[in-house]
Amino acid sequence: MAGVSYYAAAAAGTGRPSVVQFGAAPNRSRWVSRTRLRRRNAGGRFGLDSNSELQVDVKPSSGSMVEIELVATNTGSNLALHWGALQPGRSEWVVPPAGIRLPEGTIRTPDDAALRTPFKNSGSNSTLKIEIDNQGLESIEFVIVDEAQNKWFKNNGQNFQVHMRPPAGHHHQGQQHSATAGSIGRKNRDVMQLLSKNASTNDQVNKAAEATPSKCTVLDLFIKSLQEKHGSQVLCKKVFKLGEKEILALMSQVQGSTKVHLATDHVEPLILHWALAQKPGEWKAPPPGIVPAGSTLLEIACESPFSDAELNGLHYQVLEIELDDDSYKGMPFVLRSNQTWIKNSTSDFYLDFSRRTAKSSEVTLPFSFSPILAKNLLQKSSQNPMLIFFPCIKGTSDDSKGTAKALLERIADLEEDAQRSLMHRFNIAADLVDQAKDAGQLGLAGLLVWMKFMATRQLIWNKNYNVKPREISQAQDRFTDNLQSLYKMYPQHREMLRMIMYTVGRGGQGDVGQRIRDEILVIQRNNNCMGGMMEEWHQKLHNNTSPDDVVICQALMDYMNSDLDIKVYWDTLNKNGITKERLLSYDHPIHSEPNLKSEQKEGLLHDLTNYMRSLKAVHSGADLESAIGTCTGYTSESQGFMVGVEVNPVKGLPSGFPELLKFVLDHIEDKSVESLVEGLLEARAALRPLLLSSTERLKDLIFLDIALDSTVRTAIERSFENLNNASSEKIMYFISLVVENLALSTDDNENLLCCLKGWNHALEMSKHSDDQWALYAKAFLDRTRLALATKGEEYHDILQPSAEYLGSLLGIEQWTVNIFTEEIIRSGSAASLSLLLNRLDPVLRNVANLGSWQIISPVDVAGYVVVVDQLLTVQHKSYDKPTILVVEGVKGEEEIPDGVVAVLTPDMPDVLSHVSVRARNSKVLFATCFDPKILSELEQNEGKVLSLKPASVDISYREIPESELLVSSSIDTVDGQKAPSLSLAKKQFLGKYAISAEEFSDEMVGAKSRNIAYLNGKVPSWVSVPTSVALPFGTFETVLSDKINKEVSQKVKILTEKLDQGELGALSEIRNVLLNLTAPTYLVSELKEKMQSSGMPWPGDEGEQRWEQAWTAIKKVLASKWNERAYLSTRKVKLDHSNLSMAVLVQQIVSADYAFVIHTTNPSSGERSEIYAEVVKGLGETLVGAYPGRAMSFVCSKNNLESPKVLGYPSKPIGLFIQKSIIFRSDSNGEDLEGYAGAGLYDSVPMDKEEQVVLDYTTDPLVTDCSFRTSTLSSIARAGYDIEQLYGGSPQDIEGVVKDGKIYIVQTRPQM
Repeated sequence: MAGVSYYAAAAAGTGRPSVVQFGAAPNRSRWVSRTRLRRRNAGGRFGLDSNSELQVDVKPSSGSMVEIELVATNTGSNLALHWGALQPGRSEWVVPPAGIRLPEGTIRTPDDAALRTPFKNSGSNSTLKIEIDNQGLESIEFVIVDEAQNKWFKNNGQNFQVHMRPPAGHHHQGQQHSATAGSIGRKNRDVMQLLSKNASTNDQVNKAAEATPSKCTVLDLFIKSLQEKHGSQVLCKKVFKLGEKEILALMSQVQGSTKVHLATDHVEPLILHWALAQKPGEWKAPPPGIVPAGSTLLEIACESPFSDAELNGLHYQVLEIELDDDSYKGMPFVLRSNQTWIKNSTSDFYLDFSRRTAKSSEVTLPFSFSPILAKNLLQKSSQNPMLIFFPCIKGTSDDSKGTAKALLERIADLEEDAQRSLMHRFNIAADLVDQAKDAGQLGLAGLLVWMKFMATRQLIWNKNYNVKPREISQAQDRFTDNLQSLYKMYPQHREMLRMIMYTVGRGGQGDVGQRIRDEILVIQRNNNCMGGMMEEWHQKLHNNTSPDDVVICQALMDYMNSDLDIKVYWDTLNKNGITKERLLSYDHPIHSEPNLKSEQKEGLLHDLTNYMRSLKAVHSGADLESAIGTCTGYTSESQGFMVGVEVNPVKGLPSGFPELLKFVLDHIEDKSVESLVEGLLEARAALRPLLLSSTERLKDLIFLDIALDSTVRTAIERSFENLNNASSEKIMYFISLVVENLALSTDDNENLLCCLKGWNHALEMSKHSDDQWALYAKAFLDRTRLALATKGEEYHDILQPSAEYLGSLLGIEQWTVNIFTEEIIRSGSAASLSLLLNRLDPVLRNVANLGSWQIISPVDVAGYVVVVDQLLTVQHKSYDKPTILVVEGVKGEEEIPDGVVAVLTPDMPDVLSHVSVRARNSKVLFATCFDPKILSELEQNEGKVLSLKPASVDISYREIPESELLVSSSIDTVDGQKAPSLSLAKKQFLGKYAISAEEFSDEMVGAKSRNIAYLNGKVPSWVSVPTSVALPFGTFETVLSDKINKEVSQKVKILTEKLDQGELGALSEIRNVLLNLTAPTYLVSELKEKMQSSGMPWPGDEGEQRWEQAWTAIKKVLASKWNERAYLSTRKVKLDHSNLSMAVLVQQIVSADYAFVIHTTNPSSGERSEIYAEVVKGLGETLVGAYPGRAMSFVCSKNNLESPKVLGYPSKPIGLFIQKSIIFRSDSNGEDLEGYAGAGLYDSVPMDKEEQVVLDYTTDPLVTDCSFRTSTLSSIARAGYDIEQLYGGSPQDIEGVVKDGKIYIVQTRPQM
């Protein structure tokens, strides 16, 4: 291996980039390296900055001497090595270490903590050589300093570390690894180099699919004309390929008449040679009375000419046959063009009439069902009549919502042909790629679903058709070539295309498939096994090889390795889904068990091991060894196997890449998988640039990446047992590896990469014994879980509708359809990551003293347990008895249903979210449960009566009899009294369309505006209040009644009457109609004058379009009076909705660094001496608008405002940012009504759209800089305290922002 340079190790084992630290001192504490460099001729390459690298070579010299040579390229002339040596198991630097010949110029640092050695200049490079003769030393650790510029070069914030010898006790399993003990190094690269931002959102995908419908063919138009013009009911249809053209065969029924229609876009004149059949395989001449004009009756058939026709300018040929009898089962036919006979490949065409059975059974099957499903259902329904009414089988158009409907129905039409052989299936799939592409991501989702059904053996692979392996291989090759083309052209679909390719083998032209057929003969001849099971398998391989053959081959090898234990053979088959019945179902069945002899074992194992390469080359998309061989090249080695085969390496592979892949293969069976996974990820990261370019043989590289990805997953799963007693640092490191792997497989991976950076930082904190490490890691654990949940929802939204619709068309068993998306997720890294997170979560909660619960609203309650999926789905339900809801999902903006006394959830809404405030106002127990076991126990108590008593971080519960509940609980009364009724006084228009802050009064604006005006001039000088004006109460009603809005007013009146009659759908209609309001000129002029006189910019000065933007935002605020949540909330407390008046507060937006909400009394504990606040990066909408994830939360004693205590670090993945703009805030007379708490029900709308930014908390000083955090949080707490004092000590709910260290208060109201 001389001269081989492996990728260099990061000292921290994270493989993250080296960074330049200006003026930073080096880190002396040692990080146990997870990336050992090789003992012999090992080396590493580190990036120092964008133009320079550090090359490290470790070489043996004489005896036990080790020579370390460092070369820094393209650097200045003043570099020095700041370094020390490490002993095994020790973290302190040994300075100066014995047995080291200190290079010339080496000095000790003044604190005796390190050595400082200058590099020697050599051209543009700097070099240094260190000789070490001390077997008690394990490694050296160092940073590099440019002394002239005081610039420190570190390895992603860590010291560089170079290992000279494997540490004590470090070894690998198996003799085959003795020569390569240790780990491959990770190349030093910036995590964000792995960034991919190509993904479309679901909305964009759906819009694209709607905007680009598939182009209608003349055959589509023909079907449409039959249905529209003639009222025909289509009973069954079938489309067959005629080269580049098609023929449609269709049976319809209209007014009691049953007809067969044939239509084709074939150009040359055609003759139909046809018959009728009353049993399969029969050709029976039709009765003379039904043959079309111009036909010729033959002995067992009839020949009928097609007629020319035209639709929308498109030419086609058509033929119609009216049937006279219901007894026919189908129609066989072939075609003749001049003297050329046209068949369906090598078979007759056949239109199956079996769907007509539904008529006699009085069962109506949906139009969109394929003949296969119709037949299957009607056969099975004789045993189970309810099968026809299974929920997934519907005939409504809603079944196909969210799918590429036309494509899925086309697949269903072609499935019968696809079942003939895998060659047919892959060729059909190749033909459908363009249609899938035109349908966007939903089209590719349809292809994936179909291929996944195939791969999981839900569809027939071969039926009455013999096909050569090379023909299957060529069809695979054609299909995957088409997918490769899409991969190059559409980066936003690469994730989906990888998933499709994962389900399909690689395939290949020429002899790739033929080898399967030829080499089994070599195996039989070499090992004298020409009969029995081996001969039966040989016949199957000759005529219809499939992925099952990979399993059969493995089962044979396992059988021989177990000393011919037949149980092992069957275990391998059964674990991989192959039963005895399946073996017998092949067109060439395998009846026999293997009956081999011990003397055949060695030769067979050798030959089958080689044969497996051929099988996997065709059938396996995720086999690592064959994928590596295809990319790095190989030449035939075994006599009789792959004779004359030479596969050339892919051009342009990174330097050292083949050696890296060899390292991976050498360690593939290691019991300790850490080094293997590092090598796999290094290979994936090195491969990534090639995957993003139009590389030659891109398909081979994609399959290699898929194989590397799959091997990471299986290696991680293999490591779970070893991690049972692992440290939290070890688990966190494994989590970081899996997050990296997932990011490398994901189209839109910015959030995952930010999670990865967070985990690396958490490891840093843990290693440095930072007392906040567990709390910080818990935030990234929550964020990572949220990322997984979001990805799961995305997959479900894109894939599950297609799985359900296509499953219904093809008759797939319902249980398979139900778990389709779940199984897709299980097949990737997400499932492994979830298990690791679950293992770490209780450890972090214990270290951070978080307990199993977060109590958001502490109330002792009792009630009946009810389990629901989402609070949103029951928020407007009324429970007639005290109810404890155990809820899987809570977003943060929901209402608490009537009759509910407790909401318990694993979800994590902010403590200051709308639903949290609602719970506290309603005296409802509201808590987040972090322990899945506790939550599961509560769910198992569904229907029982429980008493719940919350403590600070726990809830105790016990079952109680119903009689005790009846005595202790009352839903509608407090101390025997009914809750007071609420009322709103309708506000009048007082003649002004716009007012300044000095004019704010309770008759003109709500408390939100009045409180801002009150604070102005009273808050301390270091706190600012934004300038404000308002559109007062009554403005909206006056504008609506203006004659220029007469039409809008009439529509609103009609819709309001509908609403009063209970038609809630009218709410969205009202909001849409109000967006058509026109602003009267006097409103525009008054608002302009008030804004300008108050020093605010007037949007119209930037053009009429800018004013229209502002007016649209105002209308949206006014229209929010009719949003569903607000309307139902007023109805719930019996408020007259018509009396609710809306003012609009107008403020200039502060481009916030951070936004916060303060409660000056701790809402969770009720402690009045303690301030509670939540902070988010960017604008406050992510905090008050129920965006997913948690804000940073802290408490601060009013007696010690300089010492805030962080309760939780942020996990919100998204921040909102905006440049100079105006915001229009709702300010209704209901928002601060005591007992109603309408705050947050109505909308505040900025004039400009906010920018969504994925947040990287590892660069956020509020998270990483302790002094900045303390200063900022202390300022926020002090502002809250001072404002509370302005209101006489009355608890306040305050919203504000931080910009460049300055505090701005945007609103305050009494804390509810």
